[in-house]
Parts: sequence; C-alpha cells; structure tokens
Amino acid sequence: MDLFRLVVREDDRTGDERALCTLDTCPIDDSYYNYRPSLAANGTFLALFSLSLLAFLVQVTLSKRFIGFTIAMVSGCVLEVIGYIGRIMSYHNPFGENGFLMQICCLTIAPAFLAAGIYLTLSRIVLTFGPENSRIKPLSYPRFFIPCDVLSLVLQALGGGMASAASHSNKNPETGNHIMVAGLAFQVFTLLVFMLLCTDFAVRTVVRMNRIGEAALDPTHANLRRSTKFRAFLVALTLSTICIFIRSVFRVVELGEGWDGALIKNQTLFIVLEGVMVIIAVLVLNLFHPGLCFREGYIKKSKAERQTGGRRRFWQRKTKEISMRKVAPFRTGREIASIYTEMKAKLRDKLIERR
Repeated sequence: MDLFRLVVREDDRTGDERALCTLDTCPIDDSYYNYRPSLAANGTFLALFSLSLLAFLVQVTLSKRFIGFTIAMVSGCVLEVIGYIGRIMSYHNPFGENGFLMQICCLTIAPAFLAAGIYLTLSRIVLTFGPENSRIKPLSYPRFFIPCDVLSLVLQALGGGMASAASHSNKNPETGNHIMVAGLAFQVFTLLVFMLLCTDFAVRTVVRMNRIGEAALDPTHANLRRSTKFRAFLVALTLSTICIFIRSVFRVVELGEGWDGALIKNQTLFIVLEGVMVIIAVLVLNLFHPGLCFREGYIKKSKAERQTGGRRRFWQRKTKEISMRKVAPFRTGREIASIYTEMKAKLRDKLIERR
C-alpha cells in the first residue's frame, strides 16, 4: 500500500529517469498516474473552486458572521485550487513530480478543512431548535469535533510530508503512506460520528415535538425556523456532509489498494467520487451560506432590541445618572430610595409622553 510507489518503484523508472520522459519518448504507463489527467475536467474543477473561493470571501464580507466557518471553507478551497493546478501541470507533463505531489497532498488534505467548517455550524443549529433536544451541550460539538479534525489533518499532512520527502530522496515512503491513510480513516470515523449525532438530535427533536408540541422548541428562534432559507441551509448542510463522507470513504479504499489497484488507475472514478463530490459540497454552501440563511433571525433580534431592549437600556442608564447626581447630598438609605423612586417615575412619564 505505497502511496508514492510510482515515484520510487524498483521495477520501473526512477524519479530522475522519469524526469527525462516526455509524451513522445515514454509510454503513459510510466507516468505517475498511469493515465494522462483530463485537461477539460481539471480545468473545470479549477474554475469552479476558484469561483467558490471568491464567493465565500464576498459572502463573509456581506454577512460579517460565521467567520470561523468561512475561514475553514476558504482554506479548503485554496488547497483544492492548488491541487487542480497541479493536475493541470500533470496534463502537460504527467512524468513531472512537482505537479503530482501538489495534487496528491493538497487534494487529500483539503476536505479536512471543509469538514471543520461543517462541524462549526452544528452548535448554532442546536441552539436554534433548543439545546434541551440534544444529548450534549451545544458548545461540546465543536469542542469535540474540531480537535478530531485537527488530528486527522495533522496525520494527513505529516504523512504526506514524510512520503514527499522520501520520494525526493528516492527512499521508501511506506511509513508516510500509512500515516496519511490513517489520517483519512480517522476523518471518515469522525464524519460518521458527526452524522450519527446529527441524526440523533433530529430524531429527539421530532419525538419531543410529537409529545409536547411547540414547547419542545426554543421560542426565541421561531421566526428563523420558519424561514425558507434556513430550511434550505439544513438540506444543503446535509448534502455537503454526505458528499464529503462519500469522497473520504473512496479515498481510503483507493489508497488502501495501493498503486497497483484498480481504483487508482481509474480517472473517471477519481473525477466523480473526488472532484464532483467535493465541488457539490462547497457550492451548495455557497448557495445557502449560513451567514445569509441565519440573517432573518439576526434581523428580527435587532428590531426587537431597538423596540424594547434599547429603550430599557436607555431608561436604566438615564435613571442611574440622574439618581447619582441627585442623591449625593443625602445620607440615609430611606432618603436615597425615595429620590431614586421619584426620578424613576418622572423619567417613565417622559418616555410615555414621547410615545
């Protein structure tokens, strides 16, 4: 199960010999891929991920919310862009090592960042429906899943770096290969646990609603839950999670077979189960960005604050200021309380007259 077997394969060309190859002088079987990467497919993915990257930057500028989510998605899209640039380089020279290493490292690691962005949204969803429906506290979700995702990312990056360094030195990269696959497998496990907890939360919410009705839900976010955009976001998040899970399972199986397996030599499967799955995962979250889909809840809250909370804070502040100025000469607690009550009543009358 050598991820970089094509780089240092004993019964084939070495990296130095392959560097001298061209499409005219060497068969495509001697390349790093056993096929010539498709320019049309990889160019399309490059354009789509670049568009998604730009969209996430514009959306966070407009919404100014879900900053952590956007940072994770932008990081993943940047790595996808670099990875597909590497595959386009490999189209022009499938025997070149740089393009191959760029795509294998970046495209392997990128979905870990995308998964982190998804994990960050679950606590907001739990709060929207009501934390009483969850087995664990809302903030416990990111506190558990983000460290797991970081561990997965570290394993994949460490394994890729070790394998890459070994390949440059014409050494056996088997240790790095195993570490990278372990990181991918742990990512699959984390995604599976995440999906199970999401399903459990949904089931518990429905059961409590059937038993006690609307009392099972947080009344603060009733308007947000009725929003079409919010409901569409839930569908988009579900689809995105499933796509990343399918892709991760495919890569574990693919790399588990090694470079002599059938999956690694099948470009069509790579395009569909790697490229298409990941681009769907990011584009649906562009269309239904949480910063925009949660906006109705934030807008309703700000209006309520202006109508009630703002007046209340103004009343409390002014009452305190007037009271502090007026009661200074008095020394007894009863006199201070009397003046405070009088000032409070006068200010209330003024507010009623303004209305």
